[in-house]
Amino acid sequence: MKNKDYRYTILLGSASAIVLALCGFFFSGMMAGVLCLILGAVILFIFSYFTKKRYEKIEELNSYLVRVLAGDDAPGILDQEEGEISILRTNIYKAATTLKYQNEMLGNDKKQLAAAIADISHQLKTPLTSMMVMNDLLMDEEDADKRSEFLKTQSAQLERMNWLIQTLLKLSKLDAGTIELKKEDVKLKELIGTAVKPFEIQFELKNIEYKEALLDISINADKNWTIEALQNIIKNCIEHMDEGGSLSISAEDTSIYTSISLRDTGCGIAKEDVPHIFERFYKGKNAGKDSVGIGLALTKAIIEDQRGEIIVKSKEGEGTEFDIRFYKTII
Repeated sequence: MKNKDYRYTILLGSASAIVLALCGFFFSGMMAGVLCLILGAVILFIFSYFTKKRYEKIEELNSYLVRVLAGDDAPGILDQEEGEISILRTNIYKAATTLKYQNEMLGNDKKQLAAAIADISHQLKTPLTSMMVMNDLLMDEEDADKRSEFLKTQSAQLERMNWLIQTLLKLSKLDAGTIELKKEDVKLKELIGTAVKPFEIQFELKNIEYKEALLDISINADKNWTIEALQNIIKNCIEHMDEGGSLSISAEDTSIYTSISLRDTGCGIAKEDVPHIFERFYKGKNAGKDSVGIGLALTKAIIEDQRGEIIVKSKEGEGTEFDIRFYKTII
């Protein structure tokens, strides 16, 4: 009887039953009045019983929501019954499950953001410290040759910092969904040619043999972003190859996807590192001393944002193969 609406309903029903009994008594006699009173009492009892059960179920749902809002691990309340209360119970459970999942995702995002900020701070701290030392040396150095050497070192550190910051900005924009990839039909040979061109001097300096076996086909992709993804892979291949190595790029066209395969003869990737090479700031045991660990992460983000896939196969001492697949239908 704590519920005001329930209490008013019972009082109104009781009053109605008494009035009905009195009317029956005055107009039809004692027996009719008693029957009306008994009938009214039975109807009122049945109504009261089911109404009380309904309010108890509503109170259970209210307690459940209080536990959810308090952050407790509320138990599942799905059932197979019919009726409005059961539908409401099911929808509340679905909403609570969704909120719990979103909270978990938000918590994971916060942890990843904190880890990313820590990694960024660490990556920027190294070149900044080096530049501060160089700057102090420049202030006291009178030898022109040494001053020139210090300035070149500072310039290299600035370039590294600029690349790091620009890459992190691109990753952040892709994560936030603020970049709209403009997909178009691009000639594969033109795409690969543009991606490879900046590395021609490095091929020559390291005596790297470059081979390609490309088909005269087009792929549907964002040209500029895909070129950047390819260049990150090519850069990674060059960094892990000694002089006299080989880099080959080939293509395959099937009814399901068009793939671009980049294969090098470098030092390869350790078996335990293969599952992690696309993770941000991850550096395997064969990573170069200047490796930051975000180039391949950016590549993966670019490819997957175009509903593509990148697969890596590698064996230490034999080389690595990156297989990029652009699917023709959504899988």
